[in-house]
Formats: sequence, structure tokens, C-alpha cells
Amino acid sequence: MRIAVIDGQGGGLGKTIVSSLKIQLKEIAFIYALGCNSYASRNMFKAGATEAIFGEKNIIDFLNSKDYDCIIGPIGIILPGGIKGEITPVIAEAIFNLECPKYLIPLKMHGIYIPGTKEMSIQELIENIIEEIKKTILLE
Repeated sequence: MRIAVIDGQGGGLGKTIVSSLKIQLKEIAFIYALGCNSYASRNMFKAGATEAIFGEKNIIDFLNSKDYDCIIGPIGIILPGGIKGEITPVIAEAIFNLECPKYLIPLKMHGIYIPGTKEMSIQELIENIIEEIKKTILLE
């Protein structure tokens, strides 16, 4: 299973996602860390990502390669200016148009409220995503 995790700023959420994937999916997952900056990529790589990529051009090249099964990140990855401006319109559009499953973590930012998520912690949301990925693996 090839999983892309995208984050920006310090990569804290991405780091948490990568760590959880490594624990739960062990050797089944090949994890790509897509960082909007080198710091985010480095932190996700240190958390156990198999490969780290950073910067708009490199992220777009990777997304165009279609060398992944799904992508995980905060909801801001599909919004131009998301992650405090680190998601460029080009990245947002590329992610939005992907044909693979997109697992979005509904952070309460950007003035977006998603009903039904207020009672779940970040870790619970990540665990829910991992359970969905496991179901996908079993179907293959």
C-alpha cells in the first residue's frame, strides 16, 4: 500500500499520521511524506516515512506520477491558501482532482465546520482513517 501524507508548517499533524500508520500497518505501507517545506518533510521522515518530498514543483511531479494509492492530510490540502498559506492553488487543485481516495482530517480552521466531527480527537480521526485503509487492503 503506497500512502502519501501531506502537511506543512512544522509537519506535526503529518508526523502523527505517519507514526500511526507505521505502528498499525507496519511493513505493509510505503509512506511518502509530502511537505510544503523541508521542515515538515523532515519531521514526517523522522517519524517513519519511507520517502520525503518537499516543495510545490516536487509535490506536483509526485502527484502526477500516480505512484500512490491514497493521500492523507488536513482538510486545508484541498483549499488554495490552506495550511496557513502553504497550500498553493496548484497543489490544492491537483489534490482535489486526484482519482485516488483522499482522507481529509477536518481541522477547525479556515472557517469550515463539518458536523459530526466535533466530538472526535485528532488521534480518533487518524485511527478511523487507518481502519478505512485496512478495509481497502482487505478488499484487494
